[in-house]
Amino acid sequence: MKIVKHSGDIVDFNPDKLKTSLLKSGAGINEVESILKSIQNKVYEGISTKEIYKMAFGLLKKTANSHAARYNLREAIRLLGPAGFFFEKYIARLFASEHYTTVTNLTLFGKCVSHEIDVLIKKDQIISMVECKYHVGRDAATDVKVPMYILSRYNDIKDRHHPIFTRKDSVLGCWIVTNNRFTSDAVDFAKCSGLNLLSWNYPTNNNLKTKNDTANLYPVTCLTTLTLVEKDKLLILDVILVKEIINNSDCLEKIGLSSNRIKNVLKEASELCRYF
Repeated sequence: MKIVKHSGDIVDFNPDKLKTSLLKSGAGINEVESILKSIQNKVYEGISTKEIYKMAFGLLKKTANSHAARYNLREAIRLLGPAGFFFEKYIARLFASEHYTTVTNLTLFGKCVSHEIDVLIKKDQIISMVECKYHVGRDAATDVKVPMYILSRYNDIKDRHHPIFTRKDSVLGCWIVTNNRFTSDAVDFAKCSGLNLLSWNYPTNNNLKTKNDTANLYPVTCLTTLTLVEKDKLLILDVILVKEIINNSDCLEKIGLSSNRIKNVLKEASELCRYF
């Protein structure tokens, strides 16, 4: 049976691939088998992957909100837009979880011009700049023009002193992070130029998804017990990660949730981050 991807490409329906993604949500094997059977009975020739995703999300939500939230990770990261400002904060949190000191949105003066830098990170006395390339569309890719452009910015600031963490710091490394993927040319150019890349699926075993799952870095936009408006209110309060709610439930009162709803949100958050 043929299905239609987000990009418009037509591919064969692969139940094994769907089963793997369902299992990664944390649902048990019996639940996954039941969900898979239900979806297989409803798929038809030419159905979109978006429609299959909606069915899977709805069925997972019936088993546990946290399963649906975990399955919703990629979409939740996309919801950190549309401008990408909150995506930058999310990436800063990711590096902080790996024991980097971070600062966001600084302007550094290069040899030729000034540059607004999304995130600056420091670890073992090495400071690097991090440029975040956020995409609204699921199938958009970061091509080779992006690392070429960012390399020129990095070269303009790397040989100068800047007031970042101390009065005279030097930027000695450069990262490019995207919520989607890099083209093969972008990867090749970055490797050749000494740039570090991080995307949804790159590097293979240490990418955005695996880092998130390892350190429980689920953004609040994952949560199924909150509305989109409520999620936006939390982001404005600088509550970016689900585990920040667990450690500071007062933020849920600030956005107007009742005590009963707060209880439900905390239950989902604890299960999602496996805090029992």
